[in-house]
Amino acid sequence: MLLTLVPVVLVTWLSLFANEVPTVPPSGYTLKWYAASLANQQFLTGFSISIQVAVIATAIGLVLTIPAAIALAKRAIPYSDWMVQFLMGPMIVPAIVLGAGLYVTFIQLEIAFDLPFVGSVPGLVLGHILITIPWSLRLLLANLNGVNQSIEDAAESLGARPFTVLTKVTLPLVWPGLVAGALFSFVVSFSNLEISLFLVAPGQTTLPIAILQYLQWKLDPSVAAASVLQIAVITIGVLMTDRFVPLTKVV
Repeated sequence: MLLTLVPVVLVTWLSLFANEVPTVPPSGYTLKWYAASLANQQFLTGFSISIQVAVIATAIGLVLTIPAAIALAKRAIPYSDWMVQFLMGPMIVPAIVLGAGLYVTFIQLEIAFDLPFVGSVPGLVLGHILITIPWSLRLLLANLNGVNQSIEDAAESLGARPFTVLTKVTLPLVWPGLVAGALFSFVVSFSNLEISLFLVAPGQTTLPIAILQYLQWKLDPSVAAASVLQIAVITIGVLMTDRFVPLTKVV
């Protein structure tokens, strides 16, 4: 816990330094760097793109993962265990390797089908969907494995159709897994740097890329302030999630 919190505390402390060039001890403390980061058009554009891509990738990832998780949990398809390991692959492969592989694949698709994949928002979303699927799948499978099959059987014996069983019985029972999958998928997509570096168009940046580009030319506490605001967005999402589904039920 200490190793996890120390970097967050240090970045928050740095964002309050009054002097432009960070030195310890600081000459004073101020909140002006938060105003500077909020006025930075590059940060604002990156934040907007990151939010849009993360929301779309999370939604599509869940839509794809829910039927896959149900089929895999019920062993409805052959080689289910192998399929699970295959779908969990993006969580195991280093992100920089995954980004390079996606870039090469999209180039080949552009040559074959004359469709703009690299340097487009749809291409960026596709890359982010790939990294959200393992998180959604893992959490949904964990919840589905805890569902009592007799409850679904009882609903079917009372005349409920498969779609009714899914929407009225199965999904409410795995609701914590759905919320957790959406939360973790959003965080992974929103904070991703490696894949986005390969897939964004010239002049198009997500927030992590905007921060990285800023650091190439300047080093002042506004970068730390932008990072703190990014952490705050994720924290607010976690707290809102906990209000509807206690995280103790998710883990």
